[in-house]
Amino acid sequence: MLRRIVVKIGSSSLTSPEGGLNREAIAYFAAELAALYTAGYQPLLVTSGAVAAGFREIGYAERPKLLHEKQAAAAVGQALLMQSYREALAVHGILSAQVLLTRSDFQNVKRTGNASMAIEELLKHNVLPIINENDTVSIDELKFGDNDTLSALVANLLKANQLIILTDMDGLYTEDPRINPAAVRINRVTEITDEIYSIAGGAGSSVGTGGMRSKLDAAKIGAFGGVPVFIGKVNQPGELLAILEGKGQGTYFETHSGSLPRKKQWLGFLSTPIGSLEVDAGAEEALIHGGRSLLPVGVRKALGHFHAGDVVEVHNTEGEILGRGVVNYDVEQMQEILGLLSADVVKKINSVHRLEVIHRDEWISLKA
Repeated sequence: MLRRIVVKIGSSSLTSPEGGLNREAIAYFAAELAALYTAGYQPLLVTSGAVAAGFREIGYAERPKLLHEKQAAAAVGQALLMQSYREALAVHGILSAQVLLTRSDFQNVKRTGNASMAIEELLKHNVLPIINENDTVSIDELKFGDNDTLSALVANLLKANQLIILTDMDGLYTEDPRINPAAVRINRVTEITDEIYSIAGGAGSSVGTGGMRSKLDAAKIGAFGGVPVFIGKVNQPGELLAILEGKGQGTYFETHSGSLPRKKQWLGFLSTPIGSLEVDAGAEEALIHGGRSLLPVGVRKALGHFHAGDVVEVHNTEGEILGRGVVNYDVEQMQEILGLLSADVVKKINSVHRLEVIHRDEWISLKA
């Protein structure tokens, strides 16, 4: 079976600092993707750049900030972007297809399944899917924004063997190398900890929307879904292939998980928690290492205005996020049964359908 590779290219790698497409850059990336085909890989492309490609064409002096202006720029820029890709890939005999997705597509199981089947059909016919967020119809509250998250969700959905996030920085450094030349690149990350997050900066360019922090978020999603991730840069022929040989200019993020089911993917990274629960050490051990459900006896606090069936975030006593789950009680009920044994819960609440606060099938751990 062909090794499936998702490659994400950001706006700053495709456009000039003033906006507009860099045709030479697109031709370079097309040649790199063609090299993957020749080497026996099955690439998919997640691309940014529609707004950056279109805002000059539409007449804006700088990248627009208002939603309707960005949507208009994207409508113009997406056509320009696809035309450039199609022409550059055709030189290498590669047929490409446009796939536009929104966050709500991933929040709906049926739509996610439809998108997955369409992309699989394209791959079966050796067509390169070029995936982008549908910026023309997306609203700010539901946007991926930087496409880093989109690339990780696509990689998980299609069970990719590798996610490569290309940017203008050659990986994660101990400090910002643009400020401190003595900063050292971190070549491999085995676990994305709070310490790793603390050294990630903000947005890196004026034409893109993502910074290293958003790329770490994507790496975390990929890692939880069983997809190893590379974050770095390419600028010479053969460097995309070199990444897959372990010789890339950047940082490799390892994974220790298996493939993530769609339901768990939604629960962990697309759902909106309505409240939170604080659990004791015993409950933490049961959830993280024991593979068990959360029972009332292990819950110390319940915060928020959630109802049965809502998603809640679960923390330990130090405030560390352990994961998310679908809760089986309203918050008012939870306040009554905090810390109670199961037998006492039945006495306290007459109509108990499920004793578990969160059943293990409705839970995802977000702790490494």
